[in-house]
Amino acid sequence: MTAPLKAIDGNADLTILMTDLAAKARAAARVLALAPPEQKNRALQAIERAIRDHAPAILAANAEDVAEARAGGIAPAFLDRLTLTRARVDSMADGVLAVREIPDPVGAVTESWQRPNGMTIERVRVPLGVIGVIFESRPNVAADAGVLCLKSGNSVILRGGSDSFRSCRAIHDCLVLGLRAAGLPEAAITLVPTRDRAAVGLMLSGLSGGIDVIVPRGGKSLVARVEAEARVPVFAHLEGVNHVYVDASANLEMAKSIVLNAKMRRTGVCGAAETLLVDRAGAATSLKPLVEMLIDAGCQVRGDDAVQKVDPRVTPATADDWDTEYLDAVIAARVVDGVEDAIAHIHDHGSRHTDSIVAENSNTAEKFLNEVDSAIVLHNASTQFADGGEFGFGAEIGIATGKFHARGPVGAEQLTSFKYRVRGTGQTRP
Repeated sequence: MTAPLKAIDGNADLTILMTDLAAKARAAARVLALAPPEQKNRALQAIERAIRDHAPAILAANAEDVAEARAGGIAPAFLDRLTLTRARVDSMADGVLAVREIPDPVGAVTESWQRPNGMTIERVRVPLGVIGVIFESRPNVAADAGVLCLKSGNSVILRGGSDSFRSCRAIHDCLVLGLRAAGLPEAAITLVPTRDRAAVGLMLSGLSGGIDVIVPRGGKSLVARVEAEARVPVFAHLEGVNHVYVDASANLEMAKSIVLNAKMRRTGVCGAAETLLVDRAGAATSLKPLVEMLIDAGCQVRGDDAVQKVDPRVTPATADDWDTEYLDAVIAARVVDGVEDAIAHIHDHGSRHTDSIVAENSNTAEKFLNEVDSAIVLHNASTQFADGGEFGFGAEIGIATGKFHARGPVGAEQLTSFKYRVRGTGQTRP
């Protein structure tokens, strides 16, 4: 099923290759920007069918990636992110259908008004152009990013991690089949056909105007490099140093359920909780059960003095633990003096990604929701809901933690900009 690569690592002039890919993506973007919703939806439906029909090939390619990664000693949490199962492939296909069903954002008029001189002005959504997506480990990002960019009328250049190289190729083949079935240019969804790390640097350069926006999806080192080197705008997706604060008013059974899910459902995703904060006023009844639950579930707890006292299995937390995204079965825990102290801790140590409060006191909950300056703030819900699919976006291209253009899950609508259309009847400016 997988077509031969156009370039093999080290055997091509990479600059020429990447520039050519960008030029073709730019030409495809012009076609895609004008494609009617029905045509894009036909492509999405064909992509969904292709993913299901070619699931065995996707899983076989992924098995090779996993075997290579395991032999290289990859951490368990990253191995989980890399691994595909039939259920995860089916979920990928379900996500394509969900994107197909959301309203097409392109051409939507968000505001309109008439000026005293009779001119009418409207603001309308338009595609961004060519989006470069650089991601690590999770091969499903290739499908999520590809279909979201397609829905929003953008071309996309995908550069997956070396560890998911074969998986991404197999998934990309399905995306191309869908484009072909709908009569759309295959260059609308391009996969960089080489593991050469220099390709990342070339994408960050903008490829002579060939890329309009970069979206990094990976660890702290990747995002830091993108933000330091990019010569085009970036949708910042910083690490998820996420917190769950258990207030004194919390229902203990609810708190246990939320904390366990937030930390242990999938430890390697960006929405996983990394720090547990417990209100001192309720610690006598809630702290020990929460800590014991986590440890018994296989989670290492690193705590302050108060947390260490409730269970001898707790190890001392260091200053670095409060700022660490573990992406593993490890959590930092401390006792705080109420919601004010919890908010202050999150302000000082959080990454503005996702934070949750468990509380029955509605005033306390509203204070937390209003004052915690993160892209996603939850009340009585797990941080693992930090996901575009769970927000009804169908899928996401990442969680943007910056404050410009898009913030939180980046779905199809967030992958558009806008322009103003002005209609007159011969008006001139005095």
